[in-house]
Amino acid sequence: MKALLTMMAVLEATVGLGLLVSPALPVSILLGAPLDTPVGLSVGRVAGAALVALGIACWRVRQDGRSRSAMGVVTSMMFYNVLVVAILLYAQLGLGVKGIGVRPAVFLHVVLAVWCITCLRPVNRTTAETPVQRP
Repeated sequence: MKALLTMMAVLEATVGLGLLVSPALPVSILLGAPLDTPVGLSVGRVAGAALVALGIACWRVRQDGRSRSAMGVVTSMMFYNVLVVAILLYAQLGLGVKGIGVRPAVFLHVVLAVWCITCLRPVNRTTAETPVQRP
């Protein structure tokens, strides 16, 4: 779980900082369309701030093992990743968005969602702690 949270912290914070500094560039790469209105730029920066906040949350709990806080963050990130996949697939298939970054972003978020689901599965402590009996 530590590796997942560290990876998500770095990825989300990096993309978030990019959106805060220059929202038009990452959006143009992802969606293949300019983000050229003051409202669009403001929304892009708000999204950037949210991604930085997610990155900070992931970074802060990455050392907590399977604590309730860490599990809560991973659950939130699973929800986020599944929704990003749905939104980007709808943008591509339903709205005809042709950005070069859509498919790689969908792939990345599917991988992260599956990784989150894997980390959320209960750990079978009896088999993990039972010593092997030697004859």
